[in-house]
Amino acid sequence: MQENNLTEVTEIFFLGFQGSQCLRLFLFGLFIVIYFFTICGNLLIITLVSISKNLHTPMYFFLTQLSISDILLTTDIVPEMLHIILKNGETITFTSCITQFYFFCTSEVFECFLLTVMSYDRYVAICNPLRYTSIMTSASCVKLVVICWLLGFFCAFVNTLNTLTLTFCGQNTIDHFFCDLVPLLEIACSDTFIIHLEVSLLGIPAVIMATILIITSYVKIVSIILRIPSSTGRQKAFSTCSSHLTVVSIFYCCLFAVYVVQTRGHSSTISKILSLLYTVLTPLINPIIYSLRNTDIKNAVQESFHKNIICRNRP
Repeated sequence: MQENNLTEVTEIFFLGFQGSQCLRLFLFGLFIVIYFFTICGNLLIITLVSISKNLHTPMYFFLTQLSISDILLTTDIVPEMLHIILKNGETITFTSCITQFYFFCTSEVFECFLLTVMSYDRYVAICNPLRYTSIMTSASCVKLVVICWLLGFFCAFVNTLNTLTLTFCGQNTIDHFFCDLVPLLEIACSDTFIIHLEVSLLGIPAVIMATILIITSYVKIVSIILRIPSSTGRQKAFSTCSSHLTVVSIFYCCLFAVYVVQTRGHSSTISKILSLLYTVLTPLINPIIYSLRNTDIKNAVQESFHKNIICRNRP
């Protein structure tokens, strides 16, 4: 019995969303529709920014990177989750689990830093408009994005490498729908102190620091906007950063709820619902927020639509 308990885990069984067949079919249909619209919405943002000259600005360049990250995140999570729901649980190899975990970490860390960069972009645009073009040059924007991606890949590599140092034996069932750090730590049969220490000393301070930078940027932005004498000017200034502020609020609230706030008292159902918010719903909501609240995006859609009609009507 003891020898069996020490058998190295090579496969992991994900319970997913246990329930009746009707419930699982409903969830399968719901999530596949969400996935379809998520991919279409983010590809639409990337396409519009690429073809519309009016959108060739730093803010929309960062927005395309956010869409790329959302596509990476949802594609990493949702297809496997759909398979788990359809099969009422699914066994995947440990290698596949770790691979999924790596790309999940990459997209999450990248988005965390990218949202910070986007808040800095809004700060420069509103608080220092005369120097905006000289500060946010194309070269500097590319460098900032490359740094964000490198930080994402590096942090994901460190997290994955530390996870691989753990020993997984005996228990291989996870009551979740994707390979996340917390569920992996729960089935590890070796000491997880180093992992918890790394999260406490590196992960949480990094998130808190990014949050502080974003809050500081917006405090200064709001103080500048309130000094604008005309209500039209204030409304226009607020509209340029309201979409980003909404996306930041959703992302960081979910992040803090899952990883920073203690979740030991939460049921597995609550943990899965919180995880759904930032892995499935947030990538869908982001392009919707930027489309509905952004006149530039709306104008680009109309312009592209009119061009297609004209091209089709030409003899």
